[in-house]
Formats: sequence, C-alpha cells, structure tokens
Amino acid sequence: MKWIGRRSSSNVEDRRGMSGTGLAVGGGIGGLIIYLIFSLLSGNGIDPSQIPDLNPGQSSSAPMSEEQKAEDDQRANFVGVVLADTEDVWSKIFADNGSQYRKPTLVLFRGRVQSGCGNASAASGPFYCPLDEKLYIDLSFYEELQERFKAPGDFAMAYVVAHEVGHHVQKLMGTAEKVTRIRQQSSEAEGNRYSVMLELQADFYAGLWANHAQKMFSSLEEGDIAEALNAANAIGDDRLQKQATGEVVPDAFTHGTSQQRMYWFKKGYETGDIRQGDTFSSER
Repeated sequence: MKWIGRRSSSNVEDRRGMSGTGLAVGGGIGGLIIYLIFSLLSGNGIDPSQIPDLNPGQSSSAPMSEEQKAEDDQRANFVGVVLADTEDVWSKIFADNGSQYRKPTLVLFRGRVQSGCGNASAASGPFYCPLDEKLYIDLSFYEELQERFKAPGDFAMAYVVAHEVGHHVQKLMGTAEKVTRIRQQSSEAEGNRYSVMLELQADFYAGLWANHAQKMFSSLEEGDIAEALNAANAIGDDRLQKQATGEVVPDAFTHGTSQQRMYWFKKGYETGDIRQGDTFSSER
C-alpha cells in the first residue's frame, strides 16, 4: 500500500506508554467475539471487566529495543494513514446516502488497556468498543499476523483496521443494535449464526473500503488484495478451530469460515456497492 507521506488521522490516541490495570477480557483474533460480548454485557448491566483473562501470561509487554520501537512507530504511522483513508471513504459514502459519518477514534496500546467496554489485553486481538466508539489495537498483532497466522504484508493489517471500522459503521447504521437484540432472544447456536453474519458484513465493508480507497487515492499496490484475502483465510473459524482442537464445530462459529470471509471481502472490493453487503439475507 502506498502510504508514506500521506495524511494520517488526527483521531489516534496513543497509549503505548501507559499500562492498563485490572482483569483482561478474554482472548480472540481480530476482535473475534469481543464486539458482541461487550454489546450484550452492557445491555444487561454487567461489568465486562469481571470476565476472567482467558489467556493469562500472554499480555505482558516486554521492553523494546530502539529498533523495535522504530518499527512500532512506523506501524503506528501506517495504521494512522489507513484510518484517515477510512474516514475519507466512509464520509463520502455516508454523504452520498444523505447522512453524516461520525469518525471513530483509534487507540494504540501495548499489553493492556482500559476501554469503554472494560479492561482488555493484547491477547484479545484488535477490537471495537461500541460504548466509546473506539478501535483498540496492540501493534504486536502485526507480528502475530506474520508469524502465527502466516499472513504477512502491510495490507493484511490494513484489512484488520478496516474490518474494525466496519463494526463502527454497523453501529452508526443501527445494524449492530438489531443483532444484539436478536442474540439476546436466541439460542447460543442461533446467536452465533447472527454473529457470523455481522462479522462477514464487516469483512464486506473492509473490501468496500479498499475499492473506494483505490479510486480516491490510487493507494493499492500489486499483491495488496492477495494479502488481505490471505489474512481473511487465515482467521476463518474453521481453520482456527482445526488448528486449536483438530475438530470443526460449525455451531460454534462466530466469524465465518475462511471461504466466507474471503468471499465477502472480495465481493465488497469487486462491487464497491454498499447495497451488495446484505450478509443477513445471503445463503453464503
């Protein structure tokens, strides 16, 4: 992605020099179920900080060398440019549809962080908190994408940021609130099915952003879309379950299969049409 020297968002809150306290919200990848957990818990008046850490010992932040700090700062600059692109793209899309886009804030942290949805750790993965309308990212996740999930490349990380921004778009459109109400009245399996549809729509929105960003800024380079699709494939529920337990349990899916995640990102990118992102009516 062509990003050096381009505008970075002013809506970035850098907390990397701070340390969060308290219990951490449970683990996941790319935000996983945290978005919906927070929505459900806040609706029930439960303090999400009381959820035990499902990944103890994984959220400590070791001191960084000067070289590592420089790399971390470069990643911070990169995600700031990606966020700026999402602001421009979604502001235009909302304006074209007769409404105004409210920009989210991106919080950078290392180790642990206090969010509007409770305390969280790096083990949670990037997530969006609907209560304070902020995205939370520990930039060490970039390394996890490369090393653990074999999804290298700057556009893999751009896809992650755009996906979380997609959850913000769902909040602004009222989609997230509708899904939360349905999940509260559904069985676990049915609730998971709606979670999948919500997540696949966020993948579609990430692809939609890539389409419009290319038209507006000519920022994509050869291989960028392949990097995003590789990341989507790497974090599919079926693949993660198979790696973790050797089994695949479809009723436990919360984000969709690798094939589904790639399909909806690609559809968003190829169509560039927000009307094509109705994952709730689709059979895929």
